Amino acid sequence: MTTDELLFTRDGPVARITFNRPDARNAMTWAMYDALYEACERVDGDESIRALVLRGAGGKAFVAGTDIAQFRNFRTGEDGISYERRMDRIVGRLEAARVPTLAVIEGYAVGGGLSLAAACDLRVCTPDARFGIPIARTLGNCLSAETCARLVSLIGESRALQLILTASFFTAEQALTAGLVAEVVEPERLDERADELVAQLAGQAPLTMYATKETLRRLRRANLPDASDLVALVYGSDDFKEGVRAFVDKRKPEWTGR
Repeated sequence: MTTDELLFTRDGPVARITFNRPDARNAMTWAMYDALYEACERVDGDESIRALVLRGAGGKAFVAGTDIAQFRNFRTGEDGISYERRMDRIVGRLEAARVPTLAVIEGYAVGGGLSLAAACDLRVCTPDARFGIPIARTLGNCLSAETCARLVSLIGESRALQLILTASFFTAEQALTAGLVAEVVEPERLDERADELVAQLAGQAPLTMYATKETLRRLRRANLPDASDLVALVYGSDDFKEGVRAFVDKRKPEWTGR
């Protein structure tokens, strides 16, 4: 379950996941996503674990999304549907973890990285943190209904639209104001503050925390629409293929709306 690029460690009642591709700003490979799912399974299978901390290695990024090179093999809208369903399964597994989860964020939490952070129960970050889903400027893909619902539940529809349509980034202070993070912590105090929070979480009533987490998760999923047709439309488009090519080629994409 542990790989060189996703590390799972244990510190008493606290489990820790480290995204460990610092040279790629911890962009997620398929193997890393699978290891994350397995790590959540391991956490839920051990009643002595009382909290889970997620963090990116290197200090420059939490997770900078999915590794874009993996999209070069996509050919049809069905590929996009399969991908988004896979992401919903994995990110949803993190969201459904039995224990409280804390994302400790330095630098960028972008795209899939923001989705992973949003699936955690609490988020703390350093002042240099940046949060965004710049897909309207980069790849030309879209989010699943589940991912949209999770984001809207955190920051509201207006801010979610602002973030995605303008392809902009929230600063740490903007994220704090929007309710996306609980605290902004100076780098020299980040480890100490994260340890304080998880120690507090590890000492709380486990069933109270689980019931609260699960109730809110079910509320977010209530009446969730099927948006597969929209996912297929976008991922099967010429624009998405152009977005992937342009990203890999390090140039600006030329959108056609087809």
